[in-house]
Amino acid sequence: MSVHIDIAGMRPESVAVVPSPLAELGMALHALSEPGHHPGLQGWVTGVTARLDPHLADRMCEADFLWRTTFSDLFLPYAGIPGPGTLPGATLADELDLLDKLTDEQFVDAALEFTCAVGYGTCGPTALTDAEVRRRSLDLAAARGPQQLRFSERLLADPPRIRAWLRQFLQDCDEAFFAETWSRLRHQLAADARHKTDLLRHRGLAEALAAVSPAVTLDEAAAEITVDKLGEGRTATGEDGLLLVPTSLGWPHLMVLHRHGWQPVLHYPAGSPELAAPPTLEQLALRMTALSHPVRMRMCRYLARSAYTTGELAQVHGMTAPEISRHLAVLKKAGLITTRRRGRYVLHQLDVTMVARLGSEFLEGILR
Repeated sequence: MSVHIDIAGMRPESVAVVPSPLAELGMALHALSEPGHHPGLQGWVTGVTARLDPHLADRMCEADFLWRTTFSDLFLPYAGIPGPGTLPGATLADELDLLDKLTDEQFVDAALEFTCAVGYGTCGPTALTDAEVRRRSLDLAAARGPQQLRFSERLLADPPRIRAWLRQFLQDCDEAFFAETWSRLRHQLAADARHKTDLLRHRGLAEALAAVSPAVTLDEAAAEITVDKLGEGRTATGEDGLLLVPTSLGWPHLMVLHRHGWQPVLHYPAGSPELAAPPTLEQLALRMTALSHPVRMRMCRYLARSAYTTGELAQVHGMTAPEISRHLAVLKKAGLITTRRRGRYVLHQLDVTMVARLGSEFLEGILR
């Protein structure tokens, strides 16, 4: 499972690395709504929440599905503006002006992205123009609760009103807490953007993408970028190029905008505490599958305490040596056990550190 970006014909100069205050405000709202996703931001979340105006806190709940469950493309509006080369604005006000340039159809589609199940990566009828899509959108919104249904009904009935509401809400968030946060973060993000831009110019796209995240790889022969995520999608740069947007508040989320007709965007964590080479989702699945078998779980109980030979494990578990060997091979392939030789015996032992990391690595993988 992964997201693929076709870059055939893309010019090197059409790749840009630019911080985005609106995208960072979106991540700030997400962190405030889902602090469990961002344990490193607990102090910041507590401080902002403690001084937040109750009325603004209530308004945050009115449309929190735009940033709580995942991250709406409305926070990356420059990607939806027709024509190549549209970049994030230097200020939040600039980017709110770019948000105003989206058509009503674009705005509604992006706002309903996680409510109506219209194909995200394909071109099709929209809820504003098609009665059946509209009905299905409202049915799905109702299934998610009365709050989301009310918002969706107001959005479909009067898009300009919701657009004005969202703009005012974001401006109020900026005044209440984000302007101070952005003044602190923008220098770090600008430095990261300069570093990635230097890599692009002097080392090439492959090294720049590797620096963005080990989960992003470039197949130069196939002219394709692959992002290792628990999701599937496909898009192409075409004439629009590729935009890389760093975030400080967003770790561990690595997001890919691959909406049909929009410029592809990689929204990546800058200066994140992730490991130099975190496991791929395939490796995580391999490890969790290896540990899910009841026999291997019992074996791990012994192997966590001491090193055992194949014969010793066979005797303890009442199984044949070949059967134990097959289970050991699965655990070893998953990187969960170590082996060492002692004379003519081979001793196996559980890599307790690796197993302990599975919890945080699994969380990072599913949040990526």
